[in-house]
Amino acid sequence: MLTIYLWNAAKQTMQTLPADALSARRDQLLASDNVLWIDLCEPTLEEESWVFEKFYKIHALSLEDATRLRREPDAPPHLPKVEEFPDYLFAIVNPLTAPFLRYVGDPKGAAVDRVAPVTQLSAVLTHTILITHHYARLTCIDDVQNFLGRHARQMERGPDYLFHLVLDGTVDEFAPVLDYLEDTLEGLETQIIHHPQQQLYLRLLRIKREIILLRKTLIAEREVLVRLARGEFTLVDPRETVYYRNVYDHLVRFTELIETSREMASDLMQTYLSAQSNHLNQIMKVLTMISTIVLPMTLIAGIYGMNFDLLLPNDVGFFIAVGAMLLSGAISLGYFYWRRWL
Repeated sequence: MLTIYLWNAAKQTMQTLPADALSARRDQLLASDNVLWIDLCEPTLEEESWVFEKFYKIHALSLEDATRLRREPDAPPHLPKVEEFPDYLFAIVNPLTAPFLRYVGDPKGAAVDRVAPVTQLSAVLTHTILITHHYARLTCIDDVQNFLGRHARQMERGPDYLFHLVLDGTVDEFAPVLDYLEDTLEGLETQIIHHPQQQLYLRLLRIKREIILLRKTLIAEREVLVRLARGEFTLVDPRETVYYRNVYDHLVRFTELIETSREMASDLMQTYLSAQSNHLNQIMKVLTMISTIVLPMTLIAGIYGMNFDLLLPNDVGFFIAVGAMLLSGAISLGYFYWRRWL
């Protein structure tokens, strides 16, 4: 789907243009000082060709990176990066997917296993144009569109400001996920200590894989934000760098929180192994005590062979053997209690 927003500086209004305006008004749109935002959400091959090859041609390497998920649907999204070309700025970030955000907090966690946590958002910035490209519907894009619906005048600040809004929404989405991970790990800690089951260990492994993926994404996006925040690129106005620094500060804090979650997950895995070993030791302790109690009884039965007629030619022999067995068991139990093994 192709969505086009145009800020008309003369009329001081924001307009939504039809898709065919890119071909009918191409020269006018490129030559004017009006701010243009083109959003490609789940685009077709034809729409990509219109935007990236006919309306505003970008480098073949940028196009290859932007369309990676179309060419390799089973491949992971491209890691975040930012590159400066002579006439545009190309950036890639990894926002969280809407299904993953929807399933965060699911206590069973079954649905999350079938959902990719992150996807790819590509952006092209010029002095007057912002092009965003993504193959999945993104909450951060919807939020910026709703924001412009209420504050259309903010669009005149330029594509760099619009891209800051997108990045801000992308980073803020990590906050509930980090809270979910922290709460989940704290709940697992109690369960692992009292009931170390293999199902908990498998769930802990899945959560640790998600944490590692999110940590890698946050670290890569942090490198993108630090370059944007320090005014390295001419297409980012100096007055907008303070907003990028604000997003960078949030990202640094989230990176520290995800690092804490990663360490906690590793500690919980060690705790599970220790609890499992302790649980196994308790089982072996009980079995050993049972064997120790039964051993004298087996010895008595083996010595006498239960041949009471030969040793004691009366009916008292059976009861004497049983009494000796019970007495040996009682002595063993008393010794265990005396040593405080029970």
